[in-house]
Amino acid sequence: MLAELSLKEYLAGQAKRIDTALDGLVPDETTPPETIHKAMRYSLFAGGKRIRPVLCLEAMRTVAGRDVEGAMEVACPLEMIHTYSLIHDDLPALDNDDLRRGRPTSHKVFGEAMAILAGDSLLTYAFDVLGRSGNARLVVELASASGTLGGMIAGQVHDIEGEKQAPTAELLERIHRAKTGALLRCSLRLGAMHAGASEEELAAISGYGEHIGLAFQIVDDILDVTQTSEQLGKTAGKDAAQQKITFPAVYGLERSREMAEEERRQAHASLERFGAKARRLHELADLIVDRSS
Repeated sequence: MLAELSLKEYLAGQAKRIDTALDGLVPDETTPPETIHKAMRYSLFAGGKRIRPVLCLEAMRTVAGRDVEGAMEVACPLEMIHTYSLIHDDLPALDNDDLRRGRPTSHKVFGEAMAILAGDSLLTYAFDVLGRSGNARLVVELASASGTLGGMIAGQVHDIEGEKQAPTAELLERIHRAKTGALLRCSLRLGAMHAGASEEELAAISGYGEHIGLAFQIVDDILDVTQTSEQLGKTAGKDAAQQKITFPAVYGLERSREMAEEERRQAHASLERFGAKARRLHELADLIVDRSS
């Protein structure tokens, strides 16, 4: 039973299930054109934590009290969208990074053109898979969270345009509620919606998503300052080098840590109505704040 597993065992089992599902959903490397499918799979199976699909699946269980049919077709597109965003983030025109998850980035292995197309393909394929759920509301939800109206791309634009500007709290929040928070919140909302959540349940899950989304980015910014490249699996210190607007830049490290703790507290409070059914979501909130990479 999932409830009897430690958090480490639970996450390892969930990641394995998600990887198996992704492997079956994404064309294999021998499917023409082979190069693009190799590039897609290179980044998709680079050892990510699968936190977004895990959150989606756990939101379903929290609402329904059980596993829900068709869960993987809803959860896996989130990892495809996330991976596409990482491939594009690493490109020379954006963050210009050579390392991701401890190994060379897509454009270093396959070239810039193929990396761009691999990201495009994962984005497109995410909606192909999610569309099979037959629920247009889920497709609209993911598209909005990924797009330019308060979604992930909006946050990326604010982030790029914010470089070398004076760091302000207002711009910082605008960047990160969209760039990181929107897709994390969407992960939970997709799961809750697929499980048939009431409006009250969806609001509670959404509130939890808002708080862990912000906590995730605060901790990410802290780790970029305090950890090494080896610990992170990506280039450390990039935010400062590129004069990014980050939580430590605006608030300092100590206040940033306090803010992450406050978001953790509010995330836990958001789940009160679900009682013991939300045990794993509580644990995931703690994991997000306490992580070291």
